[in-house]
Amino acid sequence: MLPKSAVDWLCQLYQAIQFFDDVADGDKFERRDLDTSLWNLLISMPQNQFFAENSKNLIPVVATQILKWQASDKSERAGTSDAKSFVWRAGYYDLVLFVVSIVHGHEAAANASVAILRIYGEKLEEYLKEFDHA
Repeated sequence: MLPKSAVDWLCQLYQAIQFFDDVADGDKFERRDLDTSLWNLLISMPQNQFFAENSKNLIPVVATQILKWQASDKSERAGTSDAKSFVWRAGYYDLVLFVVSIVHGHEAAANASVAILRIYGEKLEEYLKEFDHA
């Protein structure tokens, strides 16, 4: 129950995150994914009404999520991935929760927090299978 501009911004950010994760992992990607990411990051997202109205609050949260993803990625590349690095990489959902808080207030976000954070579909066991823990 977020305004369209907030949903659009979150979806565009998610698309860009997935694209950059694929690039970092050396996964194959389609040219349209690159083109979409460029457009979203440089044009659509900065012009988005929700972002324009809340950028001072959103930018530090996005920065924190980038740092958490980088920590997870470093841990994965060092062969030390574990339950903590699994949580670090799911920081996007912290941002979704924060957006709900901006739009609907603290109490509504707190009431919806478990449901929002459970949107993250990857399971710890699946994550750990991706890495060799021998």
